Amino acid sequence: MRGAATGVSVITTSGDMGRWAVTVSAVASVSADPPMVLACINRRSPVADAVRAHGIFTMNLLSSKQSHVADVFAGRSSRHKPFDFACADWVEAGEGSLHLAGAAASFHCVVEHVLDAGSHTVLIGKVQDAVAGSASPLVYAGQAYALAQALSPSM
Repeated sequence: MRGAATGVSVITTSGDMGRWAVTVSAVASVSADPPMVLACINRRSPVADAVRAHGIFTMNLLSSKQSHVADVFAGRSSRHKPFDFACADWVEAGEGSLHLAGAAASFHCVVEHVLDAGSHTVLIGKVQDAVAGSASPLVYAGQAYALAQALSPSM
């Protein structure tokens, strides 16, 4: 999958088990009516268990200026403690929703389905609230962060 270009997201959840977040690249739209999205989280991550327990998650699509947030919640930051929410500004929008300020977009979801597939947990969420930003999205391709850029039509 090294050759696939993907968006970079941070999945957050908050509730009785506390605040949790993890960086993921496997997210997608599932349905427009009703609005639903999916995210894949490694089953070894405690975030998968926290989302199951809380029954909610927020998918934060990172902006091109938030690669440091991706690194923090991937556990590999050199400037911040791993998994430390102090690395960015967060908006608590109720019901455990943690929207990342300045994100390209954020989707607060109620868990509709949880599937275990190989090494990952697939979360399918029904979108309860969406916040659209104006920032360019952060892209990951070839083991590096990149910018999405419009191209001229190919021949």
